[in-house]
Amino acid sequence: MEIHVGNNRLRASLVDDATRTRRYDRAMSKKLGLRLSALHAAESLADFWPPGSGPERCHELKGNLAGLFSVDLKHPYRLVFRPLKSDRPVDRSDEQQRWKTITAIDIVAIEDTHG
Repeated sequence: MEIHVGNNRLRASLVDDATRTRRYDRAMSKKLGLRLSALHAAESLADFWPPGSGPERCHELKGNLAGLFSVDLKHPYRLVFRPLKSDRPVDRSDEQQRWKTITAIDIVAIEDTHG
């Protein structure tokens, strides 16, 4: 999967191990590395289907964060991202098919989405 990070400070903390470890504790840094590796290795978001499964627990957010997705990090934090537009038509009635069309994401935050 193609991964973009628009925020320079966030990008630095994601791509550089030393910066990530300085900014977050060791456990959080390790989880971030694992999640980023899994996202890079994925062909599409459908690799994390069904929602909420596996160690990543990838799922679409609701409420004021609707349209964004998240994966678990160190509780209560989540890696929050938005899907980038796909050239393929999207069938909203089939969620698994929709997840297959998501092959690029933009990471927007690391935050507690429940607070």
